[in-house]
Amino acid sequence: MNEGNTFPDDDTLLLELDRFVHELDPPPDDLVERVQFALALEDLDVEVARWDRADALTGVRSVAQGTITFTVSDLTVMINLTETGQRHRIDGWLVPEGQYTVEVRVAGHDSFTTVADDGGRFVLNDVPSGTTQIVVYIGGESCRRTIVTPAVVL
Repeated sequence: MNEGNTFPDDDTLLLELDRFVHELDPPPDDLVERVQFALALEDLDVEVARWDRADALTGVRSVAQGTITFTVSDLTVMINLTETGQRHRIDGWLVPEGQYTVEVRVAGHDSFTTVADDGGRFVLNDVPSGTTQIVVYIGGESCRRTIVTPAVVL
């Protein structure tokens, strides 16, 4: 501490700042689970879609209901989330349309898989709450592309 000064020393100031930050904006309780969930795709050759629009849902930690659009180069994934009690229904559309395999990953739960119809539409019922990503598989085994959305918390 500086002599004649009432200001705290650097260590005291940093400890107080740390306490203040954790009090006002603590990390989510499930932060470790979210990181482990995201890293589970680390060994795959994936393309990561991005949020398509900068509106109220962009960058959110949690989404219970609403429509979200993701894009990556030549694919758009639009999903509509609907709460159904403690679970969710995901209605989705892929553009360009096609019969792509769609997997919904929810941390701490089994994956849910379906195939989009000729129009690119898919539906998944009874999806549990939690950190969630959508994975779209395009093409056959020999030339498969894997697209993954950013994680959202349902």
